[in-house]
Amino acid sequence: MSVFPPWPDQPPLRCVFVRDLLLEANIGVFAHEQGVTQRICVNVAFGVADMPGLDVGADELDRTVSYEDVVLLVRDLVRQGHVQLVETLAERIAAGMLADTRIRVARIRVEKLDIFADARAVGVEIERRSPHPVP
Repeated sequence: MSVFPPWPDQPPLRCVFVRDLLLEANIGVFAHEQGVTQRICVNVAFGVADMPGLDVGADELDRTVSYEDVVLLVRDLVRQGHVQLVETLAERIAAGMLADTRIRVARIRVEKLDIFADARAVGVEIERRSPHPVP
């Protein structure tokens, strides 16, 4: 799960990520999924603009995006109530993350963990790019 661009003419990015955030969510379209929670796993990776040619930058939080802010966003969105599709939850997460204009690209994976006995997970992975011009 990487967000680094495969082309050299794009601004360099710093890839920040949160792996395997386990949550209980009200999610699903079927009758047996209503009124109960299910275990989900959320992974996010996001590209924050980096400075070209910079070997070592200032050791300060304001030159990046805090992954804690992203975790709090995901938790809040999951707590907001029932959502039918993992796709919808992933899209809401992406939209919330991209509201921060420092984030250039976000890749989100949402997995439901206990659906099939013979599969670890089912879900979706999306990538969204910032609508804001590159600074």
